Amino acid sequence: MSSNDRPLSRKISRRDFLKVGALAGATATLAACAPKVAETTAGLPDLTSGNSIPLDQLIPAAQSEGQLTTIALPHDWANYGEIIETYKTKYNMTINELNPDAGSSDELEAIRANKESKGPQAPDVIDIGVGHTATAMADGLVAKYKVADWDTIPMKDPDGYWWAEYYGVLVFEVIKPAIANTPQDWEDLLKPEYKGMVAMAGDVLKSNQSVQTVLAAGLSRTGGDFEKAPEAGLQFWKEMNEAGNFIPVIADQGKIAQGETPIVIEWDYLALANRDALAGNPDLDIKVPTTGVLAGPYAGGISAYAPHPYAARLWWEFVMSDEGQLLYLKGYAHPIRFNDMAKRGVIPADLAAKLPPAEAYEKAFFPSVEQLTSSKAYITENWRKVVYGE
Repeated sequence: MSSNDRPLSRKISRRDFLKVGALAGATATLAACAPKVAETTAGLPDLTSGNSIPLDQLIPAAQSEGQLTTIALPHDWANYGEIIETYKTKYNMTINELNPDAGSSDELEAIRANKESKGPQAPDVIDIGVGHTATAMADGLVAKYKVADWDTIPMKDPDGYWWAEYYGVLVFEVIKPAIANTPQDWEDLLKPEYKGMVAMAGDVLKSNQSVQTVLAAGLSRTGGDFEKAPEAGLQFWKEMNEAGNFIPVIADQGKIAQGETPIVIEWDYLALANRDALAGNPDLDIKVPTTGVLAGPYAGGISAYAPHPYAARLWWEFVMSDEGQLLYLKGYAHPIRFNDMAKRGVIPADLAAKLPPAEAYEKAFFPSVEQLTSSKAYITENWRKVVYGE
């Protein structure tokens, strides 16, 4: 797994997002333009209300369209291969898959370029970084729709133009037995026993994953006060650098395997995937910190110009259901409805056993688009000055 993050000003693919967190803040306003919604065909359910359509009506409507067009869903990302195949089989549908490695900006451009087209290059559904939702709404590219499980989704546009689907949280990825005592919280990383042992998975000036690593430490130190978190996070990493605990190298799976970075901070789905891939060489302990649990989500939406609007809505009803959310979890992408599902006891024991404890995620903080944008700017502008005194 390469750790050379591309500058966020360039287009990044979905696989690149695995390295950088893909929470690049958008500068567009959140005010949504009214998107064009296809007129309801006689005898088919109404699309204009934005409310969930009962499955006994939605399934036949989708099957009358017969096809769904997706974009930017590689099969090895978040278990999308199994999600796609399950949807196809469950509902007897065909899926046209566009450009699996497209980035979020590419997805939005595909909608713009095909507004008047109902052909195979017009996507029905999108899966974008939360930072891109502002642009999607401002440009009128998404239609509102509230799935049946809407009330259990903790991060969403109140009108239904987008919703978070899955997320990761930043964790401590610890090599065992090289590290005898796994750190439990951010302040533990300052202990002398971790001198020369703590690394990030990217460059703060290029990687949003590392920007969020600074922010999460600040949230822990301020007791969750977001306004003060960027400055507090920079002070934390200044202390880490002065103590000699911070290794200023970019950690990747190769460095972890060689023991060069005994403690790495990165998204849980990356850490858990590393654990599986390394298969005990070395053993990895994955720890969600006690405080400063920062979530990095991805957002779903429906094209306002979707050629297959019913198939699009059926897709999200499936993906956001317990069944679909559990398929995300199999790929270590944390379903956004995880807390609700855990409380209801629907997380299979064998799957839960591979994950950090469910209660560790209950205090996860989901920053808004505006918060992501402002904190990223502050942290990147002041990183070298504060941490290195330059």
